[in-house]
Amino acid sequence: MNHEELSPADDPSETDRPGESDEGAAVLPFRVRFRKNSAAAPVGEDGSVYVDPDEIELPDDEGTDDEDEGPREGELVDPPPSKDVLTPAEKRAAKSAARKPVLPEWARSTDEFKAVATWAAGHYCMVSAYHAVRAPLYVGKVAVYAPRGAWRWSNGVRRWVFDSEGAPFRAAAARDEDIEEYLKLTRVRNARVRLRLIVATIAATVLIVAGTLLAVALSSFLWWSTVVAVLMLLGQVGMPADQRLIDPARVRFRHRKLSADIVTRAFVAAGLTRPDQGLTFPRPITQEGNGWRVVLDLPFGKTFTHALKAQEQIASGLDAAMTQVFLDRDPSSARRVSMWVAKEDPLAVPVGKSPLITTDRVDFWKPFPWGRDERGNEVMVTMLWLSLLIGAVPRQGKTFSARTIALAAALDPHVRLYVFDGKASPDWRKFDKVAHRIGFGIAPYNGIDPVKVLIAALRELKADVESRYQRLSELPVSVCPEGKLTPELSRNKSLNMPLTLVVVDEVQEYLQHPEHGGEILDLLVYLARVAPAVGVSLETSTQKPDDKACPSVLRDQHQARFSLRVGSWQVSDVVLGAGSYSEGLDASRLLKSHKGVGLLKGMSDDSGIVRTYLVTGEDADRVLTRARALREQEGTLSGSAAGEVQPAGEASDLLADVAAVMPATAAKLWSETVVDRLAELRPEIYGPWAEMEQKAKATQLATALKPYGIETGQVWLKTEDGSNPNRRGVKREEVLAAMAARKRSAS
Repeated sequence: MNHEELSPADDPSETDRPGESDEGAAVLPFRVRFRKNSAAAPVGEDGSVYVDPDEIELPDDEGTDDEDEGPREGELVDPPPSKDVLTPAEKRAAKSAARKPVLPEWARSTDEFKAVATWAAGHYCMVSAYHAVRAPLYVGKVAVYAPRGAWRWSNGVRRWVFDSEGAPFRAAAARDEDIEEYLKLTRVRNARVRLRLIVATIAATVLIVAGTLLAVALSSFLWWSTVVAVLMLLGQVGMPADQRLIDPARVRFRHRKLSADIVTRAFVAAGLTRPDQGLTFPRPITQEGNGWRVVLDLPFGKTFTHALKAQEQIASGLDAAMTQVFLDRDPSSARRVSMWVAKEDPLAVPVGKSPLITTDRVDFWKPFPWGRDERGNEVMVTMLWLSLLIGAVPRQGKTFSARTIALAAALDPHVRLYVFDGKASPDWRKFDKVAHRIGFGIAPYNGIDPVKVLIAALRELKADVESRYQRLSELPVSVCPEGKLTPELSRNKSLNMPLTLVVVDEVQEYLQHPEHGGEILDLLVYLARVAPAVGVSLETSTQKPDDKACPSVLRDQHQARFSLRVGSWQVSDVVLGAGSYSEGLDASRLLKSHKGVGLLKGMSDDSGIVRTYLVTGEDADRVLTRARALREQEGTLSGSAAGEVQPAGEASDLLADVAAVMPATAAKLWSETVVDRLAELRPEIYGPWAEMEQKAKATQLATALKPYGIETGQVWLKTEDGSNPNRRGVKREEVLAAMAARKRSAS
């Protein structure tokens, strides 16, 4: 309360305060500015201003400070927002950024221009050949329908000259015996006929004279060309309504011209806007490649995510297939959508053979071509610092897609390759020309157990990764900045730290191995999680990405995912990662005809469609022959390709080993005791088992013996302290019985 707002008599200092007088405290009048109405307040005899308490409007919070009482007189209630003052340089930069390119993107790109020119030349050559073959048919149609067209034209002229369209009205007047109306219509008809006869006579005279002059003045070629044109025009007039004189050379796209009205209709049908609300188009709809580019702003509150979820409804509104509609996020606004609508299904069009077939050498430190996107742009990928999971149903191009990446690695002589195929198909056989370690299938063959070869290779890789971390951390910063591998370090043969690509195709076959599946899973999880940071990348592919065949503990370690066609959106989510379906990524929507086409996620900031290049078996053989020559020239051929014997390749006999560690005096043993003895017998094979915890040892042994029909059960044995604990164990008689049964079945 301001003192100047009170009269002198109202000053609290001049009144009795509580406690200073027995008569009570003085009552102070309220300030006039709290009155509800603007009427003048009554003034008392002593000059004080009196205000009725019922007319007082108090603030909501009586305990607020003066600064919270709201705006005062003369204070701006809502000051205008301040504008950022741009410097001239910033204004020029903003205006320059807003300029549109003079030429479209396809005309500014050499590759795109060549592609457009090649397409146009091929298209019009095809159209010309198409019509040339059908020229006799067109002549026959003209010969048949030109007289009919001449009759239709002459009959139309006759009806116009003699006012045939008015005949029904005159007939109606005659039937009604309306003489006045009939005479009126007759006079109108006579006037029309006189005028139209004059016009028709003049037109006929002009045509006859012009035809005579053209016949005399024009050359025979131009004269007959004119005659042919007239005959074709008459033939077109005489054609039935459901036929055409000249057949189209191709089936036209249903939306030959995509318009703003069609796009708005589609988004209204998808529930993203209302008919009275519409859409905003920041720029016109333009043709881009073999389709249309549409940039639009959704209503406020709608985002790109809403549009992505309604992609199928948008495609229905455009009357196109879902595989023809592609949505892209625009970084300038959350509600701006960039949409490309293809004229035909681009995913069913093969992209051709890989450029790697004719490439002499690849630098694996740089991105290499893997395929093309839906618009025909080349997709460059890299395997640096990540691991890749590829999933698909059988016969959709999964192995071919994975093999293309391995071929790129083979063409870099400084990349070390580990290749294992759980299906033992011929697709990977030729990699023995360059692979450091290689194995096929899961069944022992010629005394070699490929599963043991894989385990030995994975152990070797784990030891190499651990060594790399140690050695990189010890190198000086000038040589190894931030402790990371560099191209120079990877190509230094004395350091022995080359880029390494580990390929495991049909990984579920190894993970489901009854004896060694657990250890293989642990080693792959370690490599996928830790190894990429030191230049060791893992590429696994599977046709069974479920938790049983390929556990999530391994899938979740892959930074990049590629899913070709799968059976359901749930499986697509398993391959691409949880939540991918809610982002609009669903590989189950791909058609069976979309071979080699998949959704790529995690290799870059954006997820996209990739139509992978094709490399046949013969082409792969030629590429690998060239890759081996490169490695021999650089002196980097190593491992199996150089003729070295792969470690731990001997096939072991688990039953014989278990029987060997269980003497005749021991009718039964605990599982952990058997595992420890197996590790002492063959440390190179069973050593990792002995490093497990007690319960894990028993589980590992039970899993390994289960295929032989041996079940580990509860076994009571006395310990040195006299106790008799109950633990899982093995009975020697069951092991011997299983060995005898196997021998009988073999004989």
